[in-house]
Amino acid sequence: MKSSARCIAGFVACASCAWTVPALGQGNYPTRPIRIIVPFAPGGGSDVLSRQLGPHLSARLKQPIVVDNRPASGGILGADIVAKSTPDGHTLLSITPTFLIGGVLRTDLPYDVHKDFAPVTLVISTPFGLLLHPAFPAKSVKEFIAYARANPGKVNYGTSGAASSPHLTTELFSSLTGISMTHVPYKGIALANTALLGNEVQLVFSNMFSTMGHWKAGRLRLVAHAGAKRREGIPDVPTIAESGVPGFEASNWYAYIAPARTPRAAIQRLHKEFVAVTQIPEVRQALIAQLNDVVVNTPEEFAKVIRIEAEKWGGIGKKLGVKLN
Repeated sequence: MKSSARCIAGFVACASCAWTVPALGQGNYPTRPIRIIVPFAPGGGSDVLSRQLGPHLSARLKQPIVVDNRPASGGILGADIVAKSTPDGHTLLSITPTFLIGGVLRTDLPYDVHKDFAPVTLVISTPFGLLLHPAFPAKSVKEFIAYARANPGKVNYGTSGAASSPHLTTELFSSLTGISMTHVPYKGIALANTALLGNEVQLVFSNMFSTMGHWKAGRLRLVAHAGAKRREGIPDVPTIAESGVPGFEASNWYAYIAPARTPRAAIQRLHKEFVAVTQIPEVRQALIAQLNDVVVNTPEEFAKVIRIEAEKWGGIGKKLGVKLN
């Protein structure tokens, strides 16, 4: 059975634009520090990437880059701040598929994910890693499935919140393998990873780059990843598909958007600098070494990706019966 959770890299060639970017003048943009709102706790993928790129963006834009963590309500608080910010290119939102999932499954959002924001660029995509606490008796996907089937509801799994991409990925995995686990949501994947380190939860589907130090040191166990094929940097780590769940693929991507009505000149300048920064040899090599695919695209291409991804992840959530208050 093929999972509909496919890698975003396959969509980066799309060029039709569903979101519009106004063509307004911007003068000598930027004129003050640029704030990147990360709507989750420090230490997660969005936070790590933003802080990794920040100094290089600052050098090119000649302004400080301020990373502002706003972990609350599954990312809604941070997104709402950006939606209501002055649309002048000085405030950005770091997003993952979780942002789009909320737009499909929630009816109580204070903003519209398609109308109140303007796409800037996608940056990276990375397969989810299936991480276990080292004390857990299973050392492979097959062993984990067997244990979970024999102990329904006794395995706790952590996520970055209800209807986040890690949540839907785990629920999809559970559905395809016929297991039942207990969901423990946190205010960001970094907090879920911390809970896994403390054995408060036993499994987390997380990005591999912000957890690399832990699983390389043996503090976490990277059992498999949800990519389409084995990765060059970790050739001994199998895919989940080859480990007994045929067709299972699920990746997380990281991107940036601005408030709607942000001038085209500002959007184009930001996009230009994100492209330039990800082409710096040491930056690009670091991103790839961290098991990421660099998939920077244009605002127009990213607008198409947003539509496709919202439909895909929202469809997964509806199919699995995930409900939000």
